[in-house]
This record gives sequence, C-alpha cells and structure tokens, in this order.
Amino acid sequence: MPVPAPGMPARVRIHEVGARDGLQNEKTVVPTEVKAEFIRRLAEAGLTTIEATSFVHPKWVPQLADAEQLFPMLGDVGDVALPVLVPNERGLDRALVLGARRIAVFGSATETFAARNLNRTVDESLAMFEPVVARAKDAGVHVRGYLSMCFGDPWEGAVPVTQVVRVAKALMDLGCDELSLGDTIGVATPGHVGRLLSGLNEEGVRTGTIGVHFHDTYGQALSNTLAALQHGVTTVDASAGGLGGCPYAKSATGNLATEDLVWMLDGLGVDTGVDLGALTATSVWMAEQLGRPSPSRTVRALSHKE
Repeated sequence: MPVPAPGMPARVRIHEVGARDGLQNEKTVVPTEVKAEFIRRLAEAGLTTIEATSFVHPKWVPQLADAEQLFPMLGDVGDVALPVLVPNERGLDRALVLGARRIAVFGSATETFAARNLNRTVDESLAMFEPVVARAKDAGVHVRGYLSMCFGDPWEGAVPVTQVVRVAKALMDLGCDELSLGDTIGVATPGHVGRLLSGLNEEGVRTGTIGVHFHDTYGQALSNTLAALQHGVTTVDASAGGLGGCPYAKSATGNLATEDLVWMLDGLGVDTGVDLGALTATSVWMAEQLGRPSPSRTVRALSHKE
C-alpha cells in the first residue's frame, strides 16, 4: 500500500547499471547477445537510463571487451539513454565513432584506489579526464563523473568529507553534467550521506546534479538512498537483481538491487516509471543465464509468490 512520506521527490530517475557495473564483475564472460537482450528487457520494463558498456582496454575488464559489437546491437531499444564508460581519449574516440551520446568518466576520492584503478594519482587522473570532458562537451555529449570511495576505502579507511568534496568539485569544474557519488565498499550510513551532500552544496555543487551509487555490503544501501532522497537527490544508481561489485576492490559486494529500490519507492508513492513485475522477470531470466539465484530480496520474494 503506497503511503507517501514528507520530503520525498515526486519522481526518481533510476540509472540502471546492471549491464555494465553488474556484468563486469562476473567471473565468466556473458555472451554479447545475452547482454543485448538483457538491456532490451530492462528497457521494456520502463528503465530510461541503462548503462550499456565500457570502452576500457579489454586487458583490464575482459568481461566488457565486446563493446564495439554490443553497442550497435542496441539501436532498437527506443527512447532510452545508453551511457558508456570511457577512461581516456582513446575510449572516447571508440565511443563517439559508434554514436554514443552519453559518456562517463570514473575517478577516485582516494590516492590508493586511483593508483590501483587508473594507475595514476588523483590529480593526474583529473588531468587525464580534462580533454575527455572538453571534447565530449564540444561534441554535444552528456558527461557523467563517477567518484569512487566517497565514504570509505579498504586501504585508507574512512575518507574525510573535505577530501571527497575537493575531488568532486574538481570533477564537476571540468564540465561534467552530473556527479555520481560511489560508496564502493558499502560502508556509508545515513548521517554520513547527509554530511557529504551538505558539504558538496556548501561548495556550490547543486543537489540536482548529484546521483548516488550505494553498494549493499552492510545492508545499508536502501537507508542511505532514503537519506539522499530526503536531501533532495532524485537520481539513484541501481543494478537489476543486485548484480555487481568492483574488480579492483575485493570487499565491494553487490550494488543496490533495482527491484529493492523500486519496491521502496512504490511504497512511498514515488514515481519511477518502472514495472516491478517486468523488472523482476528480467532479473530472474538473467540469473538463469548466470546459473545462480539473484541476491535481490524483492526478486526472491516475488519469484517465490509466483
């Protein structure tokens, strides 16, 4: 029974990451045709932003080495945004050739993760992103900036809010249209979420440009999302069926499951445009392709009812 709560937005845009962030952490490579069908089914369920793939070097993320083959197969998904990750100008070139209209760069709030993920310091990675963002904007392409390790780092521990704000603001100052705050290892709690969002606002980063990306390591992803929504955030990253993790941070478990998010938002009377039944069926189908059950509690509950 939907029971609206005070302070909730009327609508939330779900930035679906299952086909990219979810599948990049699989031990085996998922066939290109299965990935394409997964994205089509997600679109049919009502998701309007579906992160399709990543144009990183195949050596680093072999699970997404088929980006050139996959992206052209998605011309039939209708009016759906299909952002792709690009690490550098070479990745941008590959994406633009295929007609990508939304790209994302991915930085780190901590030095250790920047070194492990990008083989650069934080400032060196920002310098690498500068021409990528500038060229993308010149081409009329929407740019999202991902920032990892915003709440905690497995090597450095708790990450100071001021440190995260500095890197986040620098990323936005490059010209990014949108910022996604990543709780890469899932250690955030609601008070910490509110403190970081307030810190960003104080430095001129508007809430309307911020999305949140929570992992559910300690079961806090939904409570953290609720705290972000109460602050005014209206973009939430989630992964169908709870797929995903991070290949460079072994303590990172699955993303917030899209079904769990939709169940909560439906109960709050917040519009997402997503058909929960169709989405659940899609995640059940994908779990069958992967040969294991979905970790999403909502998927398990609704599947059991069927």
